[in-house]
Amino acid sequence: MQPFYMQQALRFSCTRCGQCCATAGEYYVYLNDEESERIRVSLQLSRGWFRRRYLRRLDDGDQVLASGTDKRCIFLDAEGKCRVYAARPVQCRTYPFWPDLVRSAVAWNREARRCEGINRGRVMARSFIPRALRECVEQQE
Repeated sequence: MQPFYMQQALRFSCTRCGQCCATAGEYYVYLNDEESERIRVSLQLSRGWFRRRYLRRLDDGDQVLASGTDKRCIFLDAEGKCRVYAARPVQCRTYPFWPDLVRSAVAWNREARRCEGINRGRVMARSFIPRALRECVEQQE
């Protein structure tokens, strides 16, 4: 049987509302060293300053972006736009095409309550979704 995302056309168009960047203290943006370095270079910051200001280590050792005091991604500006959009991590680039969100219609539609771009806009190419899923898995390895 084909996965849910191959059984029907999925629509998505990012509205840049910033809702997916609101962590509310429950979600993290995980980074590998390469992603961290790409962001650091794009901001033209020293390694030490970048690490102290923008990164955090979880108890299990995973590296994540720090959250702002408002529980939103630290890279969201006052208008809710990403300051590092061109260098954003895989997790951000592939949203909402994450394994747990495209596993079923129920999961996809539940996330649509949080993301106004889901089920709107253009139909995503069927070749794009498996590629995004592979990127997610590779990033986690």
